[in-house]
Formats: sequence, C-alpha cells, structure tokens
Amino acid sequence: MNKQKLIYGIASMMLCVSENAFAQRDTITIDSWQFSRSSLNAVDATQQHGTWKNVIIPHDFQIEQPWVAPSKEEHADNSDQAANVKSRLSARGFKEMGIGWYRKSFTPGKDWKGKRAMLEFGGIMLVGDVYLNGERIGGTEYGYIGFGIDITDKIKYGSENILVVKADTRKENNSRWYTGGGLFRTVKLILTDKQLYFSRHPLYITTKDNNTVNIKAEIFRFNKQKNGNVKVRILDAKGNLVAEKDNDVRFSQHSRDAEYKLEPIHISNANLWDIDSPYLYMAEVSVYDENGKITDKVTEQFGIRTIEFSPAFGFKLNGKKVMLKGIANHNSLGALGSAAYPRAIEKRIKLLKEFGFNHIRCSHNPYSEELYQLCDKYGILVVDEVYDKWLTQYSGGRESWSNHWQYDIPEWIERDRNHPSVILWSLGNELQTYPDLPFNDWGVTPYRLLKTLLNRYDSTRLTTVAMHPRGRNWETDSLPCDLAMITDIQAYNYRYMYFPGDGRRFPNMIFYQSEANMPMMGPNYYEMNLDKVVGLAYWGMIDYLGESLGWPKKGWDNGVFDISLEPKPQAYFLKSIFSDKPVVHIGIADSKDDAEMWNGVKFDGDRISDHWNRKPGNKYTVYTYTNADEVELYLNGRSLGIKKNSFDPKTRNKIKWTDVEYQKGTLEAVARTNGKIVARHKIETAGKPKELQLIPDVENWKADGNDLMHVRILAVDHKGLRSPMANSKLMFDVSSDADIIGVCNGDISSEELTVGNSRRLYNGSAMVILRSGKKSGKVKLKVSGQGYKTKTITLYLK
Repeated sequence: MNKQKLIYGIASMMLCVSENAFAQRDTITIDSWQFSRSSLNAVDATQQHGTWKNVIIPHDFQIEQPWVAPSKEEHADNSDQAANVKSRLSARGFKEMGIGWYRKSFTPGKDWKGKRAMLEFGGIMLVGDVYLNGERIGGTEYGYIGFGIDITDKIKYGSENILVVKADTRKENNSRWYTGGGLFRTVKLILTDKQLYFSRHPLYITTKDNNTVNIKAEIFRFNKQKNGNVKVRILDAKGNLVAEKDNDVRFSQHSRDAEYKLEPIHISNANLWDIDSPYLYMAEVSVYDENGKITDKVTEQFGIRTIEFSPAFGFKLNGKKVMLKGIANHNSLGALGSAAYPRAIEKRIKLLKEFGFNHIRCSHNPYSEELYQLCDKYGILVVDEVYDKWLTQYSGGRESWSNHWQYDIPEWIERDRNHPSVILWSLGNELQTYPDLPFNDWGVTPYRLLKTLLNRYDSTRLTTVAMHPRGRNWETDSLPCDLAMITDIQAYNYRYMYFPGDGRRFPNMIFYQSEANMPMMGPNYYEMNLDKVVGLAYWGMIDYLGESLGWPKKGWDNGVFDISLEPKPQAYFLKSIFSDKPVVHIGIADSKDDAEMWNGVKFDGDRISDHWNRKPGNKYTVYTYTNADEVELYLNGRSLGIKKNSFDPKTRNKIKWTDVEYQKGTLEAVARTNGKIVARHKIETAGKPKELQLIPDVENWKADGNDLMHVRILAVDHKGLRSPMANSKLMFDVSSDADIIGVCNGDISSEELTVGNSRRLYNGSAMVILRSGKKSGKVKLKVSGQGYKTKTITLYLK
C-alpha cells in the first residue's frame, strides 16, 4: 500500500499530504498541534489570534498549570459523602479549571477527492468541540468516550484548512477527581473508499468451543451494487496464516449501513488466551466490490477463551477457577497527568504483574484504547466501566446525561468488545445513594435501559454496577439496595462483610468486591469465601492526583505504590497475598496517620518505610510481610527470635515485632517454609550520599515521537546504598532528539510542578521522564545537583 506521508512544518504546523494514490485504508496520526490558553472563540482560533505554542499529543494542559492553594475562607463540603471536597479544588488536584484551544492546519492533495475522510478522536477532556474552517462539526459531551466526524464534504480541496478543537474542563464539581484537560488521547485521520467501506469499530468477533471464530462486519454501501465479497484471514501471533474464508455478501437494499454475519471459521488446535499465556490472533477483513477490487481493509486482534460466572465458584477462565486480584484506579498517569502515553500505561501494567495483580477495574470511565490492548498483551483481566454516577454533574456537566448515554454505550462497547481481557461490563459506580437519579427508583430503570442497549452490541459478557449495597442508609438497611437485586454480578464497594448473609438469603447472587481498602488489606481478602467469590479490586493502590484529603497533599496517597511508581513496603504485603512466590519484606512504622472517613470507611494506620536510618536509642515497631511459614529477624547478626505466620485473616502474612531498638548496621528478615530458607530481605544503615545513580527503565526506546523513557535517579553512599535522607534539588538536561515531559519524586505534598527540568530528591529518589523524537541515535541525559558530581547517561533511540 502506498501509505500517505505526513510532513509537519514546525512553524506553520501544516499537515501536508502527498498526492500518491490511496489504496484501501490509510490511517494518519495527527500528533503535532498548536495550543493556546488565551481567551478565544472559534473564529479567533481559526485566525490564530492569541498566544500559541507547539505541542505533541497526547497532551494534558492542566498538568503544567500552577498549584492553587485553598484560601482561608474555603471549607470542607460534606454534603456529598462520595465527593470528598476538602476545599474548592481538592478533588481536581488543586489545578484551576479552564479552556484550552488546539489548532491544526492542513492542505489536502488533489487525490483526496473521491475519498472518504474521517476524523477520529480518542477523547477530549472534559467536554469538547471541533471546528473546521470556523464551522462546528462535532464534539463530545463526555470526554472519556471517543467519536468520529466525517469531514469528506466539508474539506476545502487544494487550499489550507484549519482544524480547531476546544477542550473545557468545566466546573470544579463536575468531577470527583483530577481529570486533566485537552487532547489527552490520539487523533487520527482515516481515508477510505467513498462508496464501499467499513464503519467505525466495524468488527464483532466472538468465539465458540475454543475453535470457532464468528465475525460480524458493519459495512457502508453508497453505490448500487447488490453483491460483494468479504474475505477473512486469521493470522497467528507470529503473523502466519492459519485460516481464511471468502464470504459472498448480498448487500442490504434497505439501508446504506448494515451489519453482515460472516461464515464461521474453524481453527484447529487453537491457542487459548489466558493470564499466564495471553495468546493473540489477528483477524484481517477485506471488502471487495462487484468487480473484485478491494475497497477497504481492517484488522483486529482477538483471543480465544471462555469465561464463566457462578455463585458456586465465582469466576472461571477457560474452565479454571481464577480469583480477580486487582486494582481500581483512575486513568491518570502521575507526573504526566491524564495524557495517555502507551509506554506509561505499559510500565504500570508490568509493575502490577510483578506484584501479583491479574486484574484492573477501569474506574470510573473507559480508559484509552491502548490500555485494553496492553491488558490483552500481558494477560490482565478487565472490568470495563463507563460512568461514575448517572448524573449530569458527573458525566461532563454540559449536556444532560439522559441525552447522551444512548451514544456513549454503543461507542464504548463497539470499541472494547473484541478485547479478550474484558470479562465484565460495569455501568456505573456508587450511584444508588442518589434518589434523584432519572426515574427516581434508585437506578433500577436506568440500569435496565443501559443494559438493554449494551446487549444489542455485546451479549457475551455479564453486567454489573459497583455499589454500596446499603447505599440508601448503610447503617440501618438490612437488605441490599434495589439495584443489587437485579445486576448480573453483585459488585460491592468495601462491604464484603455482607457477602455471607446476602448469599444465604439470595443464593443466586455472585459477589465481587469492586473496591477494597488499604487499612483492611489482608482481612478484606482472606475473610471472603475465596472458593466462591469473583475477587476484589483494591482502591487507589497507585497514588494519584486529585481526591486530596487536604492541602498540601495534591492527591491520594493511600496506595502501595507512590505517584512515581516506587513500591511502598505494603506493596510487598499485597504481593505476599497475591503471589505464590516466596516473599519477605521489612517495613518500619514511622508515624500514625490521622483517621479520615472515606465513603463510610475509616482510613488510618501506620505510615511505613523500609530504610534503617533511624534515631539512636529509639524503639520501633517492625513488620515483616511474608507468605512463608515463619520469619527470623536479625539485628546486626543477632537473632531477635522466630515468629510464626498466622492464619488469622487479621494478622496473616503480617508479622509484627514491637520495641525493636535502633542500632546502626543491618536489619535482616529470613523467611522459612518447611524449615528451609525461601526468602530474605535486608536493610542497612546508609551513609552520607556520595553520588547519583541513573537507572533507565527500558532498553528498547523507539524513535516514533511518542515513546517514553523513565530514568530513576538515586542518591547513594560510598557502598552504593540509597541514602533516604537525601533531598537536594537536581537539574536535568537532555540533548539530541528527546524532550523532558515529566519529573517526579513520589512526594504527593511537594510544591514542585511535575513539568520542567528540575526536581528535588525525596527519600533519596527522583525520576525524569523523556519522550522520544523521530530521529534514531544517541540521547544524552545530564543530571546535576549540589554536592554531587554531574552524571551523564547515554540512551539510544532506535
């Protein structure tokens, strides 16, 4: 195929397209734009009034804004128990709301005429409008949902066209968390044949008996032909052809747009998609006109697997019981804000896999498409969620939710239904506490409406809503809320203690703890009947911006990974629960947290760290997190005794040692099972920091203009030990074709922004995130700081 080429002019930001002939389908990523925060309207933006700068998308314009501290007059608003409003901007990450403008100019080639041109947006945060040459041509009322706009008949051929996007973060109370703002996902231009082509998200792929592939394809026909041919080729993970079939199709004479059921395809000895072996096939589907000419072709990855839910066993994948060991988090990416970089998403997924997670609940909205592709690749099971509340306030805030869910549901399901990682649809979150939902019946009627529409587009998965089962009044209600009585799966946030009683009264219920909290980590897993429940998703296990429990914290910090993705000691506690591999890890209690109420849950406990630089003479509470039979604790080689692991859910895998007096040197935990050493963890008193260590996270860094390199910087002593008290300010400088797009150190209370070329060390650590350019070659990162010799690392773009 002669693929169209994009040539980006840095000054003019022109999208110039060659005049080579198109063949089938051409997909062009539009990633370079001009951006402005000036006070504009669509006409001003078209004429380039105001101040503009060049940006690459994905882009979050809020992340670079200053923090806005609450004024003395601002007070907590407890009127909405789920919103956690400590001050005006506490939920939204202490960033001011506002509008951002994006501008792109392009000149179509002459050969565009006769072709269909479709703009596709992965999303605009939080609501958005799209203009072409000053005319509004589309937009979104719910920025987490993508959309397409046919611009074929709106383009000025042979001259410059101006594409403008307005992104509006709306009001402070239009989200309960940090959303970011702007073109935070991909924008594409798709060029196809104008007469016979596939629709947006055209394929519906299902499998049967682990050897049969069924495909439906949605095709638009604008010519008069009555018959055509659709060819399907199935490729294995290595790209080899394993099956193919030609389908003679009689086109509908009543509708230009129709869905066609193709002949089943059988695959002998098919490889199954599983969490440990996530095997993926590729479907390549082409449509031909009556003259045998191919007019459009699409490809889609899929997996072959079976899923089952039952009150008898919870969940089975390919006939085998699997417990969902998961995380529920928002889709933002730490220092990058909401900009959906695939490499940043991949880094998180690999980290979760390393610590034993096998599940993500997409809270409380669809993530970027890349997340689902990566979950397919790495074997992560997904509960895919579309909304927080069925309220206009929390679903964009500009247009009534009742007027746009009919669009949202098909777009969401059609985009995600072919991902084998997606095992369950969730239609909302904690909404049964709101009596003013549409129809005033605690969500029953809206659920039935949404589910009916959902099942039109996918009938292979069950549906649920994450809820407080006593949401009307959790202190007095003896029965589950009305909504819990009709969902396919009973998804309870935090209230796992109701599973036994509700299960006895309603034996057909299937239980999933859709949110579990960190303070009860351990009991809220082991106290469930693990043979019968679906599993659980721990809330906010990666610290994130927004939903702050109070300034100066810029966000949530009750996770087991900090916002720079450094594991806290409790991450190893969770790993000891989730993983079959032997684990032992030391944690030292630093201080007691102030108690906070969150959704009716008390959040308190010890703040834990894992260094051995303490005050001489002080005594400390030490935890050893382990899944071994016993642990022996040594201080400078002297045994402090052996303690057995407990099977009591309240203390299991969490061995507590009190009044351990600090002595400079080493503290070591040795774990044994059946009398044999299976794991060790040693922490040692570090000396004064002497030098910086630069640690890149990946070797394969692609020169595609969007790939990332995360470089961790550690301050270490003369023995190479990390110095936990090091807090010097570091400066970063990068040469060649790469940019610094994020800086972080894990301190959620820092006054520093997550953009720029500097960051202080925190607990002896900092991180800089580099985005690749499009030229291969060497990239040098230089890091300097007071008291340290400047360090340079050479990275390679390929």
